[in-house]
Amino acid sequence: MFRLVASKAPLANIAARNAAVKTVRAPMASQFYRLYSTPADTEYDVVVIGGGPGGYPAAIKAAQQGLKVACIEKRGALGGTCLNVGCIPSKSLLNNSHIYHQTKHGLKSRGIEVADVKLNLPQMHKARVKAITGLTKGVEFLFKKYGVDYVKGTGSFKTANEIAVAGLDGSESSIKGKNIIIATGSEVTPIPGIEIDEKKIVSSTGALELAQVPKKMVVIGAGVIGLELGSVWARLGAEVTVVEYLDAIGAGMDPELAKNFHGILKKQGLKFKMATKVNGAKVEGDIVKVDVEASKGGNAETLEADAVLVSIGRRPYTTGLGLENVGVELDNRGRVVIDSEFKTNIPNIRCIGDATFGPMLAHKAEDEGFAVSEMIGTGHGHVNYDAIPSVIYTHPEVAWVGKNETELKADGIKYKTGSFPFVANSRARTNDDSDGLVKVIADAETDRILGVHIIGPNAGEMIAEGVLAVEYGASAEDVGRTCHAHPTLSEAFREACLITSFGQAINF
Repeated sequence: MFRLVASKAPLANIAARNAAVKTVRAPMASQFYRLYSTPADTEYDVVVIGGGPGGYPAAIKAAQQGLKVACIEKRGALGGTCLNVGCIPSKSLLNNSHIYHQTKHGLKSRGIEVADVKLNLPQMHKARVKAITGLTKGVEFLFKKYGVDYVKGTGSFKTANEIAVAGLDGSESSIKGKNIIIATGSEVTPIPGIEIDEKKIVSSTGALELAQVPKKMVVIGAGVIGLELGSVWARLGAEVTVVEYLDAIGAGMDPELAKNFHGILKKQGLKFKMATKVNGAKVEGDIVKVDVEASKGGNAETLEADAVLVSIGRRPYTTGLGLENVGVELDNRGRVVIDSEFKTNIPNIRCIGDATFGPMLAHKAEDEGFAVSEMIGTGHGHVNYDAIPSVIYTHPEVAWVGKNETELKADGIKYKTGSFPFVANSRARTNDDSDGLVKVIADAETDRILGVHIIGPNAGEMIAEGVLAVEYGASAEDVGRTCHAHPTLSEAFREACLITSFGQAINF
C-alpha cells in the first residue's frame, strides 16, 4: 500500500482559494446543472465516470477547486451501489429489524410491557426506500450547488479524452475531458453454476427486497454482507444457516474477535457450517436445494431453503467501459492498474474505488475521490491506507482499523495488547448491552497504536477514535491519559489503552 503526501499549502491560502471558488461558482450553479448530455465541443477539466461514493465526492471536490466538471451515471440515481442497493438500504433494514426484535423479545426485562407486536414488512421496505430517495436527491442538490454537470447515461471511452454517452433517454453524444476519473465501482461475484434470479437465489440486492420472510435461508459466505443480511432475516423470523468455505467468519477480522463474534451470533440463533464449500444450488418448485461438502473433501449433503443469498464478495465493474479502446491496463483480477497518484498507464485517465486496488469500502472510495481531485487541482493529495476502518453493522457491531495480530506476526513486528470487556463498562451495563470488548495493539517498544479492534454496541461509531489515533501516530498512553466523558461506551477504549500501556486498567 502507498501513502499519498498531504498538501503543504498554508490553511490561510486554502481558505482564500475556497472563498474565491465559492464567489465565482455559486451564481453560475444553475447553468451547469444538467440532466442531459452535453455537446461534444464542450471540454471539461474533469469527467467522472460513475456517481457512487467515490465518483460523486471526486466531482464535488474538483468543482470546489474551480474546475469544470461532469459526472456520468448510468443508474439514473446518484450514490452508486452503496446508496441505492448496498450500505444505506441494508442499514435501514438492520436498524429497523433490530428495533422489531428488541421490541418483541427484549423489553419485558426493562419494565416495558408490549403486546401483539407484528411485523409490517411492506412498511419496513417503504422506510428503506424513503431513506434512499432522500439521500439520492441530496446528492443531486449538491451537484447543483457546486455546479457539477450531471449526465444520465452510460459512458465508454472513444479516445483518452473523449467519452461516448448512451443517454438514458436514448440519445447518443460524447463528452471531452482533460482528465478522466474511472469510478465505476464493483458488482456481485457470482458462483459458477449458480444462477441468481433475485427471487429465490438472490444477491445482496435481492436480499434487500424479499417480499416475505423466508422460513429457511441459506447464506453463502460469512463475510460482512452475508452476516449483516443474514442477521436481518434471522431477527425477522427466518432460520438462517451460513455456509463458509474458510474456518473463521469475517474475513480480515482479528482472530480473537472473530471467535468471540462467532459465539455471539450462534447465541442469537444463526447456524454455521464452517470449512464447507458449495457445489451447486438449484430451484425445485418453491424450494432451493444447496449441495455442500467439507472444503477439504468429505461427506456431501443437501441443504433446503426458501431463499439463498450468494455473498462471496464483489469484483471490479468495468464492463462496457471501452478500456480496450484506449489500452488501459487491467491486472489478472480485473482491477484497473494505477500508480501512487491514481494514474493508469494512460496519464490523464485515473481510477479510484472498487474498480482498482484496496478494500472495497465506500469510505475508502470517498477518500480517494477527495485525493484524486486534489491531485488534479493542486498536485497534492492524501490517503492513509493504514487508517481505513472496517465495520460490520450487526448487533453487536464489529469494527477495526490498522493491523491485527496475525498480520503483525507475519511482519515480524513485536507488539503488546490490551483488552477491556464491555461487561466492565458502566454505560454498557446500564443499557443491558454488554457483549464484546475493545482490543488495542501497540508497538512493544514505542507504544504507538498499530491496531484497534472492537466488538460491541456502537463499535462503528467508536472506531473513529481509533482511526484518529492511528492517523496521528498516538501512543496507547496518549489515549489512556485523555479524559473521556463518564458514563460512555468510549471509556472502554481508554481502559483498553491503559491496559496496553501500563498493564492495568482502573475498572477491570
